[in-house]
Amino acid sequence: MWNRANAAESAVALPNPAVDAQLAATSGKETAVVAGGCFWGIQAVFQHVKGVKSAVSGYSGGASKTAEYEVVSTGQTGHAESVQITYDPSQITYGQLLKIFFSVAHDPTQLNRQGPDTGTQYRSAIFYATDEQKRIAEAYIAQLDQAKTFPRQIVTQVVPLKGFYTAEAYHQNYAALHPDNPYIAINDLPKVEHLRQQFPELYKK
Repeated sequence: MWNRANAAESAVALPNPAVDAQLAATSGKETAVVAGGCFWGIQAVFQHVKGVKSAVSGYSGGASKTAEYEVVSTGQTGHAESVQITYDPSQITYGQLLKIFFSVAHDPTQLNRQGPDTGTQYRSAIFYATDEQKRIAEAYIAQLDQAKTFPRQIVTQVVPLKGFYTAEAYHQNYAALHPDNPYIAINDLPKVEHLRQQFPELYKK
């Protein structure tokens, strides 16, 4: 049974990544793609992170022709519900984004599920676009596992980004537009609150 108490326990205090990119000297635009359960909650968290310009819900891991919600929901497409984060590397690093992803956005030790949602489309994954992203992600997972930060091994996949396909319009900004939806209130709003509590220096309203 997934309830508010479970959601409250899901935030974990993590060390900073030992391997990370340096803050860029000038502002710019880079992207990160992650998956960890229903994309509504991941999008909601990263929309409140300083240095993030946008967070878009979509699908990664499968073919373009199957990148639609009803098909992805069968769990047969290879897609995961994903979020594309566009950020300013002079304000926040890729490693800091991953720290938020692992600590407040989802539980990286749950295999092919997250909270009440089950299936490969809800798997935990980092879709890397560059060798540097791959290096940072793999090093951080190894660091967290070695430190036994979580009671179980991290199951997050680190795989190459082959494509990101934006989800249907009704999925965008879903948590912000439907705060009274019981699913959002129980599963996703606590994640945003954990972000505010654990990362006050990175939280924006």
